[in-house]
Amino acid sequence: MSLKHIIGLDHVVVTVRDLDAAAEQWRRLGFTVSPRGTHSPILGTGNYTIMFGEDYVELLGILTETEQNKPTRDYLAKREGLERAAFTTDDAAAGADELKARGFEALGPIHFGRPVDLPGGGTGEARFNVFRWPLSEQPGGLRIFACQHLTRETVWIPELLEHANGAKRIIRLEVLAADPKAAAEHLARLIDEPARAEGDGWLVPSGGKRADILFYDAAGFARRYPAAVRDGAATEGAASLVVASDDIDGAKAALGPLATVHDGAVSVAASAANGLIVSLLPQ
Repeated sequence: MSLKHIIGLDHVVVTVRDLDAAAEQWRRLGFTVSPRGTHSPILGTGNYTIMFGEDYVELLGILTETEQNKPTRDYLAKREGLERAAFTTDDAAAGADELKARGFEALGPIHFGRPVDLPGGGTGEARFNVFRWPLSEQPGGLRIFACQHLTRETVWIPELLEHANGAKRIIRLEVLAADPKAAAEHLARLIDEPARAEGDGWLVPSGGKRADILFYDAAGFARRYPAAVRDGAATEGAASLVVASDDIDGAKAALGPLATVHDGAVSVAASAANGLIVSLLPQ
């Protein structure tokens, strides 16, 4: 039986050392980036968001050291990159209870918020409830948590949804693992979705019509991406984000010399996107 309170992939967290520089880099990739946000003091983090129709990318940086952000600080001590993935939950408290009933010690729910600069002037607030799977449960090195949006209108702001590269939604999150089958089966147990062999690796749907999560090994990774695109990529953990675009020609133009065209995709090397390969495919 699937988890009742998990809907599918909500967003991915790209953890960076220099938050403002990262936002400027992703703007150069043709993405519309939100104004900078500052989370509640308990989290000690700030962010920028890149919004799509139902999901998004979050660029996250440490502003103040807290107990809550220690895992992120530990990650940044090694590298930048896609540190974790969030699933949408319609009820964080009920979702945490579901995990506990299945023998997982859920962390949370935790309530937090951040101010939001509104396009028409003034400031609103984005508010969330989140819970985490135990830190010991990291399939392929990927941390996972769930996010309940209490104020969608201050996160999915219409002016933020149009991108010069035509980006519309996340198709797939790709994770590099020594044993892709075992990593996929691990995630499948955590979110109660089926794992199946898919091309070079093993795929787990995140739920509904949301993005899939694909696990593959170094050989599959090398077959999938040219060496120039793999430059700066992680040797394990989340390695690539695949995004649907409704304007591939616009994507090529927006990316300019950063674009590598291959196998119908337009990709950007990990070294140009904070350790994460970003690929755009026709929608």
